[in-house]
Amino acid sequence: MAFSIGFTRFIISSQPDTAKDILSSSAFADRPVKESAYELLFHRAMGFAPYGEYWRNLRRISASHLFSPKRLASFGGFRRMIGLGMVDQVKGLMEREGVVEVKRVLHFGSLNNVMMSVFGKSYEFGENGNGAEGSELEGLVSEGYELLGIFNWSDHFPILGWMDLQGVRKRCRELVGKVNVYVGKIIDEHRLKRAQNGGVVTDESASDFVDVLLDLENENKLTDSDMIAVLWEMIFRGTDTVAILLEWIIARMVLHPDIQSKLQFEIDSVIGKTRSVSDSDLPNLPYLQAVVKETLRMHPPGPLLSWARLAIHDTHIGDHFIPGGTTAMVNMWAITHNEQVQCSPMNSNPTDFWKMMWRLWVRISGWLHLGQGGGSALGKRWGWLRFSCGWDRCFRASSGWLVMVVWICLRC
Repeated sequence: MAFSIGFTRFIISSQPDTAKDILSSSAFADRPVKESAYELLFHRAMGFAPYGEYWRNLRRISASHLFSPKRLASFGGFRRMIGLGMVDQVKGLMEREGVVEVKRVLHFGSLNNVMMSVFGKSYEFGENGNGAEGSELEGLVSEGYELLGIFNWSDHFPILGWMDLQGVRKRCRELVGKVNVYVGKIIDEHRLKRAQNGGVVTDESASDFVDVLLDLENENKLTDSDMIAVLWEMIFRGTDTVAILLEWIIARMVLHPDIQSKLQFEIDSVIGKTRSVSDSDLPNLPYLQAVVKETLRMHPPGPLLSWARLAIHDTHIGDHFIPGGTTAMVNMWAITHNEQVQCSPMNSNPTDFWKMMWRLWVRISGWLHLGQGGGSALGKRWGWLRFSCGWDRCFRASSGWLVMVVWICLRC
């Protein structure tokens, strides 16, 4: 499908074959940057930075220091603690009020998990859980999501940009001012702590991503603005996706008690009832992984805009000529509900996931490599994870995967 909005050209792929061409081609190495994304500093972070030396540097730092297997494993205890805290919070709310806003509980837990890995800070659950600082951060993230989701006419009609008819630019700049103060304060706290310790981190196991960036500040020529943009994106993009997916998984298990019973049986058989789940248990829980991936198939977060790419020069997709500057989108929802791939695309059946995996693998043979675990090589080649893929696939996938499966275990 091809269409235009104002001066912006779009193409949308709803087939695996053309999606492969888009997501694996160097011609679509960049992402389109909306005015709101630019104003919110994301053009200096890994998600939207143009493909080049700066982007490769950020990707190397993230892969080596924040999302490495060793570092992900080091936060296993904290992930488990957050999951148990959410369970206790749900129980407490049910006893006191008889109703629970699950989305808010999941969102705050996800935010807390990201905050610990990025800033080394966490917030308490329960009645005192939403203190002033935690509520401020949650407000900043929510405001950012709202601004990114607004359809801004200035993105497609540049002549309207100077008027800012919808007030997007004004709101973005006000939000960025608050973000600069909030994140800048945390960076200054880390610098002060390092100065008191002779410029080094005394306990490497307690270091966070701010410490990593400060260690690499001179080597990689990162300014304070660069660090704020990278840290802000880590918080922003790592929070809502996990919370939304967890909410869908819970909803699906409520609608399908038979699936919940099978999952509960698998967890009890592997883990028992005397201890909590740990990361090392996950390879032995194939049905749990199938449930998560089937939910990702049924309800891919950001099914269209999350997979947008920008043609950096003229190219061809099949027999079609694509001029440079065209925004290409992959309709992930349509692909995951394709009857040629999934026999009953509108029905949720985790046991069919591996059958679909084989059919997809035969057709597109490895153009996506984000699945984690899954009991077979196919599960490792295709995870239907939203985070990213192709030229700019992000190592957040590993972190998000661990969070989801551990927390689902705890809630079962």
